Amino acid sequence: MVSIIFKYFDSLSDIQKQQFEQLGELYGYWNEKINVISRADIGHLYERHVLHSLSIAKFNLLNESFDILDVGTGGGFPGIPLAIFYPQKKFTLIDSIGKKISVANDVSQKLGLKNVVAIKTKSTCFNKKFDTIVSRAVTAFPEFVKMTKNNLVNKGGKIVYLKGGDFQEEIKPFANKTEIFNISDVFKEEFFETKKIIKFML
Repeated sequence: MVSIIFKYFDSLSDIQKQQFEQLGELYGYWNEKINVISRADIGHLYERHVLHSLSIAKFNLLNESFDILDVGTGGGFPGIPLAIFYPQKKFTLIDSIGKKISVANDVSQKLGLKNVVAIKTKSTCFNKKFDTIVSRAVTAFPEFVKMTKNNLVNKGGKIVYLKGGDFQEEIKPFANKTEIFNISDVFKEEFFETKKIIKFML
């Protein structure tokens, strides 16, 4: 239910509220055609996908960002919810699966999002640089840093990575460059108990 978004974000504009409300119908439509979100999960779209994506906004982790790359976006997460929340920021969404990029493009167009571009490509084949990269656990963190760091600006570039479970060993090599945020500190639903955000500064 979209009400879970309004519960945690109570200063959205009328346009933003309408856009968040539309997400359920749009992803429901596409999920019947292609498996954008697992069948078991589509009923939890707002909690497990939209609100999860917005945890980045709840911790204000994009406040200093303007040009943001979402790597492995799938059908548009976390990029599309963040683009709704931050209409003044630019989001480029990339994924290697063309069908999923078609969904992200269709959803962003139907929502009227002027700040989103979705492209079928891999980060390793994409030469543009961004001040911030966001993603939802597409691979082990060291591998993600390796494959995306050439897409970051050299000064002040950062990765904001949504990840669950125990990854302390994974991030040991980056200990002096990372900060961990517990999503359960801001969202009280059981789903978020083990969910965290890794912030990595280049």
